[in-house]
Amino acid sequence: MKVYATLCFSVCLFLHQTLAESQSDLIVEDKDVLVLTKSNFHRALKQHEQLLVHFYAPLSGQSLGSILEFREAAGALKEADSNVKLGGVDVKKEKELAESLNITTLPSIRLYLSGDKNNPVYCPVLKSSASILTWLKRRAGPSADIISNVTQLENFMHEGELVVLGLFKDLEEGAVNMFYETAADVADLPFGVTGHHEVFSQFEISRDSVLLIRKSKPDQQFEMESSTVKTDLVHFIRLYEMELVTEYNGVTASKILNSVILDHLLLFISKTEGGFEEIYDAYKTTAEKFRGKILFVLIDVSELRNGRMMEYFHVRSEEAPQVRMVNLSDNLQYQLPSDQFDTHTLMEFCLDYLDGKAKPKMQSEPIPANWDTQPVKELVGMNFEKVAFNHNNNVIVLFYAPWNRESRALFPLWEELADHFSQNHDVVVAKIDITANDIHLHLGEKYPSIKLFPALYSERVVPYSGKRKLKPIVTFMKTEIEKAKTEKAKEEQRRKKYLEEQKAAQKEEL
Repeated sequence: MKVYATLCFSVCLFLHQTLAESQSDLIVEDKDVLVLTKSNFHRALKQHEQLLVHFYAPLSGQSLGSILEFREAAGALKEADSNVKLGGVDVKKEKELAESLNITTLPSIRLYLSGDKNNPVYCPVLKSSASILTWLKRRAGPSADIISNVTQLENFMHEGELVVLGLFKDLEEGAVNMFYETAADVADLPFGVTGHHEVFSQFEISRDSVLLIRKSKPDQQFEMESSTVKTDLVHFIRLYEMELVTEYNGVTASKILNSVILDHLLLFISKTEGGFEEIYDAYKTTAEKFRGKILFVLIDVSELRNGRMMEYFHVRSEEAPQVRMVNLSDNLQYQLPSDQFDTHTLMEFCLDYLDGKAKPKMQSEPIPANWDTQPVKELVGMNFEKVAFNHNNNVIVLFYAPWNRESRALFPLWEELADHFSQNHDVVVAKIDITANDIHLHLGEKYPSIKLFPALYSERVVPYSGKRKLKPIVTFMKTEIEKAKTEKAKEEQRRKKYLEEQKAAQKEEL
């Protein structure tokens, strides 16, 4: 009987462990996208012959758009009964998995084939569901349409505002293979290829070349050399896919943000106002001189849908016309220091910027009256550093956007926090509208953002990433404040010792 009981216990324990393991590697779906984790990733690889995986950080501005488009593509593939499955990995939650797969940039997309996790196909970060589907389609079949006659060419040239045409004398071997590889990766543009002599004659081309055709007319030509590599061809396409001046709208937004050119000159102007044509002509003429170095963008302030863009750059319609330079890698802005918009003035501004002579534009709202008499202090660009980096105070700051629902939801909590620390005279609870005030601080995350500036002689910033509730924030602050007190006391001891040594040295000299 004892042996039987022991056997039953062992069986139950085995079943419990098996059930626990099967639940831990269970794969759930969110909007037709597999939610992949460290425990179920291997299982997903075994279950799906082709697994396209999106690695992302949910609060990252770069990841947000691709998350939504990825879901849409997953739905389309499911509806088409495709054998390609899409999965997502939140690297903030799955740091170990991301590290084991050597994920170094976000967002990142990889295609895993036949369960092999060590040799994925690297996919460019595609910004639309259509381009994701096109990329997968081009991998499965011809990556470019074969054009056999002039009639097919005419139809192809009307497929989009910009199309890419490869002209190769040999469509099987040699340089054409690089064109096919490029077409597979640049999935947001139509690609066609031809070896037909009539097409060569029509464009007066004699050598293997790649032609960009804009609005059914030849725009730019790239001649293939023996030294040409794929990155050269991709760079050429990305460089010239934008017009000399690109108007910002819903269609061009992603292309502007993902341009290989990081320096953007923005012209805020109303297309309906008098004088537009003259300024636009000067702007376009300047754009010709700096093609490949600066991307020229026009933002129509009379277009209501551009309101969010104007808010981001702190531009009001009555302030137009206005010209700003912005670098997408550091987001610093430089304003044209003139109300003249002729070619000479614009060229001088661009040259000064490229030579490092232009000064960044720092913007601030006026300091509010009685800003420091309220429980929650309202900071602006002009007083931010003076308040935040005060070695006598521990300052907790909420960086918010007034139109953002998440930001506004934290205002009552901030009042509670100020009330909690109302008797602590070395604690300041503050907030700042980060959309209207420039500061010399890289937030590194989407607003709302919370950061503590401890009472230290050095300028230190401690980000808070816990639950947005009173108790955990208070606990976080008390812990950091105690650390700061200890460190500050040590610093004061060092200072005191240094002063005593200096006094002693002076006495010896006397």
